[in-house]
Amino acid sequence: MPGGRLTHDERRQIAAHVADGLGYAEIARRLGRPTSTISREVARNGGPGGYLADPAQQATGRRARRRGPYRTVSPTATHDFAERLAALMSETGLPRMPSRVFVCLLTTESGSLTAAELATRLQVSPASVSKAIAYLHPLGLVGREPDPGGRRERYVVHEDSWLRAWTADTRAHDKVAEATRDGIEILGADTAAGIRLARMGRFFAWISEEMASTVLTEPAVHNALTVLAALVHAARPLTVDELAAALTLPRERVADGLNALIQRPAIADPLTVRHADTGTYTITTRPDRLTPAQRAALTTPSGRSPSAPTGGSPSGPTGGSPSSSNGGSPPDPGGPSPSSP
Repeated sequence: MPGGRLTHDERRQIAAHVADGLGYAEIARRLGRPTSTISREVARNGGPGGYLADPAQQATGRRARRRGPYRTVSPTATHDFAERLAALMSETGLPRMPSRVFVCLLTTESGSLTAAELATRLQVSPASVSKAIAYLHPLGLVGREPDPGGRRERYVVHEDSWLRAWTADTRAHDKVAEATRDGIEILGADTAAGIRLARMGRFFAWISEEMASTVLTEPAVHNALTVLAALVHAARPLTVDELAAALTLPRERVADGLNALIQRPAIADPLTVRHADTGTYTITTRPDRLTPAQRAALTTPSGRSPSAPTGGSPSGPTGGSPSSSNGGSPPDPGGPSPSSP
C-alpha cells in the first residue's frame, strides 16, 4: 500500500470527504492512495453513512493488537471450497471461468493477484484469465491496480465489490426503462404496444429506483433535496453556477445534487428535473404521473400547464417509484394514475 498505513490525519480527511459526498476514487486521488484502500477503510469502519475518523483509528489499533500467530490453511481444503463456491456462483448466472477467477481472488489472503498468478493457481491459460477479467471488471466485481513491483496489473476484489456490482445492475435496469420510453414516443402512448412498453418501463424503473435507494449516501440525498427546494422556490430556469451562488455551496455539491436528482428520480417524485440546451435546470411534474388526458384536463385556458415550467427535455430516468407512493410494492401493471407508477 503506497505510503504505508493510513494516518489519523488521513482518516480525518476521508471522513470530511465522505461527508461531502465525494466518491472513493476522488478521495483516493486527493490522498494519493489506491481506491481500494479508501473503499476498504470506509467499509470496515461504519460504511459511507457512519464513518468517523477517531473510532476508525482506534479500531485499527485494536485489530493490530488482536493479530495472533499465522494460521496454516490446507491448500486442498481451500481448493475444494473455492471450486464448490465457484460452481454455486455459476448457478446464479455468472459464467464458469469468471466465477473461478472471482472466487480465487476472494479466497486469497491479499485479495489481489496478477494474471500470471491466477493462471497458475487455476491451471488455465492466460487468455482464459483475460477473458474472465474482461467479463468481471464491467460488473464492478474485480478492479485493476498497478503492481508496485513492475509494470503488470494486479486484479483485486474491492471491499465494496458487491455495492459496485449492485450499482452496475441498477444502471442496466435504468437503461431498459429509458429504452421503453423511447419506444413509447415512436409507437405512441395510446397504442397497444405503447401501453405494454409503459408497463414494462414502470416495472424496470421501480427495480432500478428500489436498488438505487440503498446506495445513496446521506450527504448526497441532502445535496439533492437542497437543490430541489431551490428550483421549486425559484420557479425559473437556473444554471449550476446560479444555484451555487444563491445557496452559497461549492459548485461540485450543487452538480452532485443535480446528478442525483436526474439519475435517481425517486428522490424528487412526483417532480423531475429538466435540463435545457442552454445549461439551465427547472422542475416539472414527472410524465408518468399523469396520463395525456389528465394533463389536457388540467391545462389552463392559455394552453400551458401551471405545474410544468418550460426548460427543455428530461435528461434522466423518469420511471415510476413505488417507494414514494405505495410503500415499496411493485408497480401496478395497469394504466398510469396520479397515485401509482
